[in-house]
Amino acid sequence: MDHRERIIEVTARLLADSPTGEVSTRAVAEAAGVQQPTLYRLFGDKDGLIRATIDAAFESYLGGKRAAVPGEDPVADVREGWDRHTAFALAHPALYRLTFQGGADAPGGALAEAYDLLGALVVRAGAAGRLRIDADRATRTIMAANTGIALALVTRPELHPDPLISDTVRDVTLAGIFTDAAAPGTSAVASAATTLASALEHGTDERVDAAAFTVAETALLREWLGRLGGTA
Repeated sequence: MDHRERIIEVTARLLADSPTGEVSTRAVAEAAGVQQPTLYRLFGDKDGLIRATIDAAFESYLGGKRAAVPGEDPVADVREGWDRHTAFALAHPALYRLTFQGGADAPGGALAEAYDLLGALVVRAGAAGRLRIDADRATRTIMAANTGIALALVTRPELHPDPLISDTVRDVTLAGIFTDAAAPGTSAVASAATTLASALEHGTDERVDAAAFTVAETALLREWLGRLGGTA
């Protein structure tokens, strides 16, 4: 383990042990067995150190999501992803607070990737005829609800002492977004239209390139896909 990895590991541990969620560069340097100039040379300043520590934690979290083998039921995969997100927050409460409460620059790339991974699962559910609402709205709703309850658990544990409340919020949220099975009368055309509409919005499908259309053509295509998918 090199100096950089050691310092990041120590910073994460000190943040986890800190009752205030704060840590000093002096404490980090002493615990890591390095001089403060080494810390500043590697990370620039304290903010750079915190950002690097957050990035390392999120990279580990995303590594697990990338390695996850898709199951036959995309909704079950969404449920599992929700639980992983909450577990990550509970395992790294200080880093999670810093990320989502503005104490440090959030790892934008990591959060964007997490959103895209969730969006891909939602699109799969739409293709299976399991969505009650459009895929973009579904993805945003799930991410907001999951982040919200996770943040509540780590910032106000005295109000939310039971982490199983995340399961309740998860079940209520997903019940309003997904059906238990493919909706009666859902055709392959409707499912495909819903999937392509989401791909047009997010650029998640190589078959749909929004840049290939004019603004008017894109609006017309969205309208047609909405009609075919039953959302217009």
